[in-house]
Amino acid sequence: MKLNGLMSDNGFAAPSDDELRNIFASSCVESAAEAEGVSAVEMYARMKAVNLFSELIYPCYDTLHTQSRRIVTEDVLEALHCREAKKGVAV
Repeated sequence: MKLNGLMSDNGFAAPSDDELRNIFASSCVESAAEAEGVSAVEMYARMKAVNLFSELIYPCYDTLHTQSRRIVTEDVLEALHCREAKKGVAV
């Protein structure tokens, strides 16, 4: 089977920029969920409810993805908690 486009070392096509951003967003959900001791589904819903994806994770991807997972998780949770507090969301 021949794949078109750039190839990674393992023979699979390299992900597009959009795919990389989605992979990063997914890792943010997973890391934040683990840190909070909740499911990824619950964390995704909380993050989506306060527009964290459209107002932080995707717009700041170029900077965020260069940071350590610990730092990104701390930043994401801080932003989440601040936004939930502003909306009066009880968690």
